[in-house]
Amino acid sequence: MKTFWRLLKLAGPVKGSMVLAALTGCITVACGVGLMATSAYLISMAALHPSFAALSIAIVGVRFFGIARGAFRYLERLVSHQATFRLLTSIRVWLYEALEPLMPARVLDFAHSKGTGLRSGDILSRIVADVDMLQNVYVRVLAPPLVALLVALGMWWLLGAFNQLFALVFTAFYLLAAVGIPSLAYVLGHKAGEQLVERKAELSAQMVDSIQGIADIVAFGQESRLSTSMRQLDEALARLQMRMAHISGLQSLLSNLFLNLAVWTMLLVAIPLVQQGQLHGVYLALLILATASGFEAVQSLPEAFQQLGGTLRAAKRLFEIVDARPEVCDEPGTSPQPACYDIELRHVGFSYVPGRGRAVKDVSFTVPQGQCLALVGLSGAGKSTLAQLLQRFWEYQEGHIRLGGYELRRYRQDDLHKLISVVTQDTHLFNTTVRENLRLAKPAASFEELVQAAKQARIHEVIEALPHGYDTQIGEQGLLLSGGERQRLAIARAILKDAPILLLDEPTANLDALTEREVLQELRTLMKGRTTLMITHRLVDMDIADEIVVLNEGKVVECGKPYELMQLEGYYWKLWNMQRQVLV
Repeated sequence: MKTFWRLLKLAGPVKGSMVLAALTGCITVACGVGLMATSAYLISMAALHPSFAALSIAIVGVRFFGIARGAFRYLERLVSHQATFRLLTSIRVWLYEALEPLMPARVLDFAHSKGTGLRSGDILSRIVADVDMLQNVYVRVLAPPLVALLVALGMWWLLGAFNQLFALVFTAFYLLAAVGIPSLAYVLGHKAGEQLVERKAELSAQMVDSIQGIADIVAFGQESRLSTSMRQLDEALARLQMRMAHISGLQSLLSNLFLNLAVWTMLLVAIPLVQQGQLHGVYLALLILATASGFEAVQSLPEAFQQLGGTLRAAKRLFEIVDARPEVCDEPGTSPQPACYDIELRHVGFSYVPGRGRAVKDVSFTVPQGQCLALVGLSGAGKSTLAQLLQRFWEYQEGHIRLGGYELRRYRQDDLHKLISVVTQDTHLFNTTVRENLRLAKPAASFEELVQAAKQARIHEVIEALPHGYDTQIGEQGLLLSGGERQRLAIARAILKDAPILLLDEPTANLDALTEREVLQELRTLMKGRTTLMITHRLVDMDIADEIVVLNEGKVVECGKPYELMQLEGYYWKLWNMQRQVLV
């Protein structure tokens, strides 16, 4: 129930529209009852061959109710769906805004992800499919019960005007259809609905994983194994859907059964009254058709409550994300305004999982403003971890990181990211134009600024050679570009952002030697006047750095200028020799 009440609170901005939808829905059913009742009266009276004047009011009534029913049905659907879709849009944005601060720290150790982190397909399923399921609550569960209640009161008044026994008969079967069948549908369907949501999410997650890794799957000949796994998931999903279909058939059967029982019981009650002269015969068909029409108000309730279990499970999956506390939280107040942009680390320690081994242990070094410090070491030494700590993707647990003399935690994340340009080994390029990919760094940049940045990164000629120049769609992850061209585009982004701090995380990884030297040359230009932290395990052209810090197993083992470390013949010298032997 807690989840349901939270969903109701989310509907606050559109509660006026929901009330209007309920009222128009009630009027629609009332017009339907009026149409059937008036039509029955008109036909019954016409059989007695009265004057046309005696039928004129009924004829006008049939036309009125027929037109009004269609108009109010359209209005009800328009108001309810417009409000619902507007609400779902705001929920989807709200969910994304809640998800964004969790990246990447909380997503990797998400409490409900069985220790493996949230998968891309599961996140997509929550944002798209789970949010879409909420319309079951807002369209079918909120307004229809109110409509059913108002119709029940109206039918009690209408049928009671003829005889209280008619009202009692209708109410008895109406309650069974409005309360009994939906309750049964919920009891039978809520577990299957919850499992259906989970299986769909699992199928979506595995499908996205498979598509992302399709090249490796084909390369290792695992297509049949993947097909078997997908088939098993699909068969489990099909079984659940079949189970829900059986429940749907049962509740549909019961709804029709109670409607027909109500009609037959009404006949059994009304016919003796007609024979006894207590009820005029022309009203017999009116009562029967009005009774059948009144059940329109409860026809959608069983299906809605059958799906309610799955809807609430989808809502819980959304609230799991919304309720998760970000690993990194901004302190109250505004960010400091540093006079310089030097970076200082003092005895910094960090562990991805509290209680386990630390990825960074007692690390200390300083990067003066305008200079370049290179972090080197084998894979897993803690280099990229320090880069993520500097960007506040994670919160360091020990020691201090200062930027411009101020503790890093004092900077709001948005303000901190404005101060740092990043070039990584796997810079993400979106499936859009070159122009829009560049403007990620500076949305308001003019075309002249884009061209200038591209020229400095030596990518302008490549872009101009594309089919549509800067307006060329470059495909998923920059499919149209080579590895070196993608790196140059990332450098152009960094130039365009023009931030005082530059973070280079393995910027030449996966590049051939010639392209690597070209990219490094472009980076030299980019680094001028900027505080630069370069992370690399490839000891090529290390004279680009003013100082080198060597890491091993999360600890600083050496630091100094490149030539000093070579003369020392310590750990850095061993790494250099090891790499030299491999390359030779």
